[in-house]
Order: sequence, then C-alpha cells, then structure tokens
Amino acid sequence: MVEIIKTHKCPICHKIVAENKYRPFCSKRCADIDLGRWFDGTYSVPAQSLDEKDYEELENFSQSHNDGDCE
Repeated sequence: MVEIIKTHKCPICHKIVAENKYRPFCSKRCADIDLGRWFDGTYSVPAQSLDEKDYEELENFSQSHNDGDCE
C-alpha cells in the first residue's frame, strides 16, 4: 500500500514541507518571523472607528442580550 504524505507551502519562505508541529510554517524560525510581523504591526486587522451612536447601539444590544451572567 502506498502511503500518502500531505504537504503544504510555508507562507514565509515558500518551502514545500510535510505535516509538522509548526504547521502552517516549515520551522520555528518561520513561525517566529510571522509572530514578529504581528507584533511590529506589519500585519494588522482593519478596524472602523465608532461614533457615539454606534456606542449607544452596542450598549442597547448588550443590555437586551444579557443573560444575567455578565455585568
């Protein structure tokens, strides 16, 4: 029987690698490079500023959906 080995491309160095503990990265080094990019702001998640009306809507939503467990 033929054993099928799954492979993927490291998103940092683009090396083709088999499944490993650093997935989706090929090594700890590439995983650390990626983490560093998050820390220094190279990667970011876009956000939108909220105005006073948005805050009021969130507060009203939160109060209407509060099950009593959270304050």
